[in-house]
Amino acid sequence: MLCVFFITPVLAPLNNRRALPVFNDHIGPHNLSYVLLCRNYVHKDLYKYLHQASKSFYKRSSSNKLVYLDAGFPFIDGFPLLPHLSHDDGRKIDIAFKYKNKKGELVDRTPSLLGYGVYVEPNDHQLTQAQKCMDAGFWQYDYATYIGVNVHKELIIDEAFTKLLIEEMLLLSVEKIFIEPHLIPLLKLDKLPAYQRSKIRYHGCHAVRHDDHIHLQIPKRD
Repeated sequence: MLCVFFITPVLAPLNNRRALPVFNDHIGPHNLSYVLLCRNYVHKDLYKYLHQASKSFYKRSSSNKLVYLDAGFPFIDGFPLLPHLSHDDGRKIDIAFKYKNKKGELVDRTPSLLGYGVYVEPNDHQLTQAQKCMDAGFWQYDYATYIGVNVHKELIIDEAFTKLLIEEMLLLSVEKIFIEPHLIPLLKLDKLPAYQRSKIRYHGCHAVRHDDHIHLQIPKRD
């Protein structure tokens, strides 16, 4: 605990990393496990970016925060944050969707205990990208299903505020956002200006499903 809260945060800036806030009004972790495992570190540029985006979202969403999941480790560029393929330089982070309860109230929780593995499936029961990838032999695409414990089954995605959150992130110099293809029309992201839509990408079958979180990354500048 001494290392996690007092020593590592002091040493991390030597690698241009900063720990994301834990107890903050407009940004915070999905749960403390991300902090205790030191998976909440980002490059100083991403830290500034998230501070601006979360503060703006907090104001526009009637005091709701940006909830983050896995970010990166505090030291050593290129050191993998398993099971992720690319969270190794402090410039990538996973962000939770926004959810609402039965009363329609926006909450700072997600259905999943870990933040991963409880998916927003298509409304029309079409063949999902996940099924296509698994049928093509990419068995790992759906693996988070086995770690996703649905502890808040009453919660459903708030489409309007999830879109607003993505819009806030796109206002700044984001390089790309990964999200599952069927969520683009659901969240009306296809109605965004072309220069913003071009930053919303499909991650490919070699990765994992992205209909339980948003993957955000910023460009490398140094």
